[in-house]
Amino acid sequence: MQIISIQSHVAYGHVGNSAVELPLQRLGINVVPVHTTLLSSHKGYSEARGHAVEEEKLRAIIDGLGDLGVLDRCDGILSGYLGSAAAGQVVLDTARRIKAANPQALFCCDPVIGDRDKGIYVSNDIHAFLKTAATDVADVITPNHFELGELAGQTVRTQADVNAACHALRARGPKWVLVTSVQLNTTPDKQIEMQLHADAGKWTVNTPVLPLAPTVKGAGDVTAALFTGHLLRGSDPVEALAKTTAGIFAILATTSRAGAPELRLVEAIDLMADPTDTFPVKSID
Repeated sequence: MQIISIQSHVAYGHVGNSAVELPLQRLGINVVPVHTTLLSSHKGYSEARGHAVEEEKLRAIIDGLGDLGVLDRCDGILSGYLGSAAAGQVVLDTARRIKAANPQALFCCDPVIGDRDKGIYVSNDIHAFLKTAATDVADVITPNHFELGELAGQTVRTQADVNAACHALRARGPKWVLVTSVQLNTTPDKQIEMQLHADAGKWTVNTPVLPLAPTVKGAGDVTAALFTGHLLRGSDPVEALAKTTAGIFAILATTSRAGAPELRLVEAIDLMADPTDTFPVKSID
């Protein structure tokens, strides 16, 4: 089983491809990483250095993979932080090429736009691309709470708001909308939700909020990868939600206990695959 992952790369820490490769490999999925950025670290550090990868270089890499027959053998495509809207078009073109060879291939788009603490941290053209073109093509989108509102163009404070926003996004094409970091007026204190919305229903799962260093990023990247990976491995969507929640919680709990500045992926990888803490998935009425 093989997936191509087109997103950022950092030399230090775990975000983008630096976050998703090991978890997917631990699930038994071969990862072909294509980097949209080459950075020393994520930009939460003031010392971050590096650059976005130009569109023509991304296309050259994709064409090289195509010449090797790699695209024809992919079961899925995962996209994350883009670096530019032009990189986003490369992602869509690659998804179409993969689906032409394998119509069952799964395209998961993690629409990295921003978060509730920092607001929008991508350019206007990336924001517009993710709000329109990307959501029209993807099978799965995995926005966080803040990004859901940005994609749907509405405020999201209540469960009814989440339902309406996810319905609007699914009407554009995605089969599944997985919303992370959900905190509503009904969310219990010191808890956080993950919600899955699909034609077959709506589900939520709650986990405790863990104390983490402000430099810890990449949980959303890992979540998108785990959900995609579990779907590819044959789990139904609700089962994939439960496994994904338990897996990312295991990683975050390990990171929290260590007081680490970055995700402790290596230390937590076996616990991610066989977590001790599991959480009930509840249907949303």
